[in-house]
Amino acid sequence: MKFGIIKERKNPPDRRVVFSPEKLQEFKEKYPEAAIKVESSDIRVFSDAAYKATGLEVTENVSDCDVLFGVKEVPIDALINNKKYFFFSHTIKKQPYNRKLLLAILEKNIELYDHETIVKENGLRLIGFGRYAGIVGAYNGFRAIGLTNETYNLPKAESLDSQQELIAELNKISLPNIKILLTGNGKVAYGAKEMLDAMSIKEVSVDEYLNNSFSEPVYCLADVLDYNKRKDGQTLDNFDFYDHPEKYESDFMRFAKVSDFFIAGHFYGNGAPYLFTREDAKSADFNIKFVADISCDVDGPVASTLKASTIADPIYGYNPQTEVEVDYKNKDAIVVMAVDNLPCELPKDASEGFGKMFLQNVIPAFFNNDKDGVLQRAKMTENGKLTERFSYLQDYIDGKE
Repeated sequence: MKFGIIKERKNPPDRRVVFSPEKLQEFKEKYPEAAIKVESSDIRVFSDAAYKATGLEVTENVSDCDVLFGVKEVPIDALINNKKYFFFSHTIKKQPYNRKLLLAILEKNIELYDHETIVKENGLRLIGFGRYAGIVGAYNGFRAIGLTNETYNLPKAESLDSQQELIAELNKISLPNIKILLTGNGKVAYGAKEMLDAMSIKEVSVDEYLNNSFSEPVYCLADVLDYNKRKDGQTLDNFDFYDHPEKYESDFMRFAKVSDFFIAGHFYGNGAPYLFTREDAKSADFNIKFVADISCDVDGPVASTLKASTIADPIYGYNPQTEVEVDYKNKDAIVVMAVDNLPCELPKDASEGFGKMFLQNVIPAFFNNDKDGVLQRAKMTENGKLTERFSYLQDYIDGKE
């Protein structure tokens, strides 16, 4: 079987790659029967020379490969018929802007495996860039605080080489006694937590956070049942919340009253209560001044997220009284960082981590007859049709949604 690493062709350019030279070399050593090619790229974080140095073939043409690995959507005119492709297609939530891409994939008889659909039997994702979104998102949030208050000036994350360099910069700054709320319990939240811990910011319990004052910066990691409560007053478990979100209401305001900086690292499920609404943000009790919305659901559960921001222009202000965007230095603004492609700012670390997960969780399936069903679950299209698991997308393809 021939595997190919494809050049990223989406704009703005994405410097990430599924496998670093080191991980690709490991792949080759583990499965010597595999043939591997790397499509030449002038934007990738690892140079063509770095792949050649590990003995890998770098070429302008990967059309003889059976399986092609990329990160972002492949432009329609670059898709090669009758191949197996792995990339983030951004179609599984029926995103209107990529409907034509999915149609072309079916037309060209491509087997599509979306990175988001590579899951365990219980539905938990096996690979992703979430940890790196958390790492960069937390850094960018602290950068926004310094720029707003004009107390320190952190360099842009994209100008630094690694997580360790981000941490080194954060450890040069001096923070006031702020209370930091971090929501979530997945890779994103734990990526952000790594940064808070590396800064030696004290972690406190929900109870301490809500009721005590501190003489140093502190943070609290809150899960869904900390900031949501059942309408009937019962306390059950997370699974009840995931299964019956409509039976819950937000209990976020108790955190908003005492928080200065909110890092949103949670996953927001359809039908769940919004964390805070535009009305909540108008309240005199609403104390949050800075929001790093890593989850970045626009016009959704975090009311101040009016739009996704960009790596080039990452910060904007939200005026809660007028509900409109303002300059982030406006004294009435909630300062918002809501970049939706954060891992792109740390392409080297993100690519190395992604390749490690991919080699561990996906590549073995090609050589063990997919004994754990990883490929079978992830496959979205086959023989010009949607697979049964993804048949819910038929209306989207037919243009009915």
